[in-house]
Amino acid sequence: MQFITLFQNLPMFSDAPHLVFWEMTKACPLTCLHCRANSLTSRLPDELTTEEAKNFLRELPPRTVVIFTGGDPLIRDDLIELISFSRSLGLIPSVAPAPSKSLIEKIDLLKKAGASSISISIDGATSETHDKLRGYGNFNYAIQSAKRGVEVGLGVQINTVIWRESFTELPRMVKLLKELGVKVWEVFFLIPVGRGKYSLDIDYSNYMDVIQFLVDVTTYGIAVRTVEAPFFRRALLERSEGKTYESPTYIKMINELRSLQGNPINPPQKSTLPTRDGSGIIFISYNGDVYPSGFLPLRLGNIREKSLLSIYRENPILKKIREEKMGGRCGKCEFSIICGGSRARAYTLSKDPFAEDPLCPYFTT
Repeated sequence: MQFITLFQNLPMFSDAPHLVFWEMTKACPLTCLHCRANSLTSRLPDELTTEEAKNFLRELPPRTVVIFTGGDPLIRDDLIELISFSRSLGLIPSVAPAPSKSLIEKIDLLKKAGASSISISIDGATSETHDKLRGYGNFNYAIQSAKRGVEVGLGVQINTVIWRESFTELPRMVKLLKELGVKVWEVFFLIPVGRGKYSLDIDYSNYMDVIQFLVDVTTYGIAVRTVEAPFFRRALLERSEGKTYESPTYIKMINELRSLQGNPINPPQKSTLPTRDGSGIIFISYNGDVYPSGFLPLRLGNIREKSLLSIYRENPILKKIREEKMGGRCGKCEFSIICGGSRARAYTLSKDPFAEDPLCPYFTT
């Protein structure tokens, strides 16, 4: 297993995270059914100030990816200033805004300020499906925002949550991404935090169908990343070693994909960084509270009281996550280095961040 060997001797993100998500505000014009942030209509008084934000940004080593998210980060009038400041520090700023008319108008400013990429949420291949989750008319804003981002030369990433209504549209989502000229697709598996409920989720029996389908998507020139589904990396590895997968649902999805896109043009994606909640990833809330990720509501400290890197390096929960000291199947799994299971899902369903990922479709032999 060459892919696993590649990472075995690396100190996995022990000194600093690779991805820092900062929830700039909880305010957002949308009220999405699955909102992790449980967004509000107006800003809260205890948001981090511009100077407090600059303080934690100064701590980060160059090339750290900083994702300005929310709520809707466009609501804050210091977003452009902080993107430029991040760029001046050698960081890689990215923005995760709410699709809106305001976003379409400001994409040029984001590019000029130094944003490297922008993530646009499209949660279905049709307006009917997407708008059911995010509100009437939002699909059009998302499409126009993605088009404008590609036009100005921003890296455009499409974010898609896997949910019951969008599941059958995944082959058409690939067609949409290709039409938009988007080359990065970040696929979210549902965690019941905020307004998110498992009633929106697909059946457990279809998890592997989606994972294997995403492996095939990478053969069409689209880089796929998954959120709260690190077992995607195992599927990539196994496919690269010749293992095949079959199920009626998967075969139906692949047949539709090929009817829309033709035959594959590349071998499957080689690999993705083996980050997980709290290992390579850290999340800062609007008021400075620090969490392993936005989907794992386990407070670790606050950057108003202790530096971000001190929390990241010294917190015993994070150290244990990075040492891969998991329980259950995740603790015994031969793929723990590249996967480790979703810590957010384990915590949400068992209140134990070190428990096995209960919805991982892999069983060790």
